[in-house]
Amino acid sequence: MSSNSFGKIFTVTTFGESHGPAIGCVIDGCPPGLPIGVEEFRRDLDRRATGKSRYTSQRHEADDVEILSGVYEGKTTGTPIGLLIRNTDQRSKDYGDIAQTFRPGHADYTYWQKYGIRDPRGGGRSSARETTMRVAAGVIAKKWLAERYGVRVRGYLAQIGEITPRAFDWDAVEQNPFFWPDAAQVAELEMFINALRKSGDSVGARVNVVADGVPPGWGEPIYGKLDSDLASALMSINAVKGVEIGDGFAAVNQRGSEHRDEMRMDGFTSNHAGGILGGISSGQPVTASIVLKPTSSILIPGHSVNTAGEATEVVTKGRHDPCVGIRATPIAEAMMALVLIDHALRHRAQCGDVGTVEPRIP
Repeated sequence: MSSNSFGKIFTVTTFGESHGPAIGCVIDGCPPGLPIGVEEFRRDLDRRATGKSRYTSQRHEADDVEILSGVYEGKTTGTPIGLLIRNTDQRSKDYGDIAQTFRPGHADYTYWQKYGIRDPRGGGRSSARETTMRVAAGVIAKKWLAERYGVRVRGYLAQIGEITPRAFDWDAVEQNPFFWPDAAQVAELEMFINALRKSGDSVGARVNVVADGVPPGWGEPIYGKLDSDLASALMSINAVKGVEIGDGFAAVNQRGSEHRDEMRMDGFTSNHAGGILGGISSGQPVTASIVLKPTSSILIPGHSVNTAGEATEVVTKGRHDPCVGIRATPIAEAMMALVLIDHALRHRAQCGDVGTVEPRIP
């Protein structure tokens, strides 16, 4: 399998399977001198983890990070950083009954067609377990961006099924297991997910992610556009079926006089473009949205075929999320941070001596 790496200067390569002994990543191109310790990975890994509430999969992984290389006396050295997390709560027997069956909505059939072999245990490499290492790498990216440029990356669940926030408060996002910005609706979400789990079905979701403090100038005008790299990174997250930058598909209903972000010397009057113009950051907040499909591993029987070419029926047992979007927020944050740090380093490499060009719109 190729294409397990992304990024040009800040490059992340992940490895491992959902039910293998461990998952890990190698980060190449991290600037030296950044203080980092294993304890700094805990918060975001806990935010992504399963088993932290009754509204997600009940797989309980310790997710303890081991730093194998690239850090000396608490600081990055500029050499490749090796991170490892050992899997501690696999239940491969849950997949014994469907080892020879293609689960509808999963990568089972396409992996089989591409490689002629697949790991049926939790989806193997196609499992969302792999995103744990993206979140770990994102911890380093977030810290460097914050310390070097004052960039802050954060996200929230913007829709689950037909439910959308009636109010918005950033402080509320981290105070509930849904990353939901309206504290008054949390009880409604709990009832919704409990009913969904009892029904054996699942539902989709939307997650918004925002980067504040991104300076103008990051990105390339043609093939290395900041928005195209960001869209690619976000689309690479498991179960994502749609990506929007800025207003995204809502621009269909807008007029040019409305959508264009007019400029004044005291700032932009709007941010419909999501902080990116011509593939290059404008200095406004960089905004993106992802849509995640309903979980395909559900208790409701579905038609499929097996590896022998026979018709069969599938019921996926085991520990699965009724809505994968509930814990996708830290993953989306990580992918945005990883794209931003790569573009920051790419910009510094070519245009670091350009300096501030006037006029500069705040």
